[in-house]
Amino acid sequence: MLRLEKRPQPSRAWAWATPVLAVVLTMIAGGLLFAALGKDPVEAIRTIFWDPLFGQYASYSRPQLLVKAGPLILIAIGLSLGFRAGIWNIGAEGQYIVGALCAAAVGLAFYPSEARWVIFPLMIVAGALGGLLWAMIPGLLKVRFGTNEILVSLMLVYVAENVQSWMALGPLRNPEGMGFPGSRNLAQYPAAANPELIAGTGMHWGVVAALLAVIAAYVLLSRHLLGFHIRLTGESPRAAAFSGVNPGALILICMGASGALAGLAGMFEITGPSGRVSIDFNVGYGFTAIIVAFLGRLHPVGILLAGLLLALTYIGGEVASLTLRLPVAAIQLFQGMLLFFLLAVDVLTNYRVRRAREGTA
Repeated sequence: MLRLEKRPQPSRAWAWATPVLAVVLTMIAGGLLFAALGKDPVEAIRTIFWDPLFGQYASYSRPQLLVKAGPLILIAIGLSLGFRAGIWNIGAEGQYIVGALCAAAVGLAFYPSEARWVIFPLMIVAGALGGLLWAMIPGLLKVRFGTNEILVSLMLVYVAENVQSWMALGPLRNPEGMGFPGSRNLAQYPAAANPELIAGTGMHWGVVAALLAVIAAYVLLSRHLLGFHIRLTGESPRAAAFSGVNPGALILICMGASGALAGLAGMFEITGPSGRVSIDFNVGYGFTAIIVAFLGRLHPVGILLAGLLLALTYIGGEVASLTLRLPVAAIQLFQGMLLFFLLAVDVLTNYRVRRAREGTA
């Protein structure tokens, strides 16, 4: 019989080995899933992880890697700040939606103005502010009334989705769209568009913002007093209280930062790859970013690499659905397995497996 024994200190080796092990276990379990669906598991795994980069569709899919990774990294960086401090913002999807709606509303309010030098910056401010204010709702409720930020932020996602549908069918609906839901195409409005900066690479301003967020988070966590407070609160709340950390202010800062970055991700998405407000333009980036944050060990550089990996599963999943006719739900389950295995094997960071002596529980 085996038992788990608490380690005196968390294992740094296992902390960095568990993401790799989780990816390997996900591939094995995913292969079994695809085999159960009647598909060649080796071919399915190769289609998801290899073909988007080096296969038949690589010329199309490689630029999409940055397009998909940008919002995932941007949102995950914001979430990681709160997660490190024990503040659980699970509603980044709602903040992403509200940020996109606020940015689109500002851009469309100026339509068809060509004063491009001021409209796009205003949309950036509106997107960040929209996400921040939406995140402040669970933050303020937690500080003032002690509510659970997990439940409140998650429930606000469904509120945001209904607001999104209302905006697509009402205030932001294209007056020239013959009654169909959805706004004008912002990608075709030069003053509000977010096109590729380097043709054929997928690099746009959202990707640039994601890279800047990685650098800023690394400096914050390793060189700034606020970053020390965040790490200290997550590792030892009692020690943080004795050192004078204001828990209420830290909650609002972390919730606000994660909301603002999620709102920015929504802004860059609605002005670029998505292009328009529709009743279903959100594709779950806010939830997938949770997997990215934990797969990257809440470290900015790790999140950068994890974001690229999850973006690859998005693109590879689309290729697999097209070429192998795999159900979209199977691809989503495959992505969910990654978080499941990561949390499962992460136990080894704090515990070691021992053989139980006879007669012990």
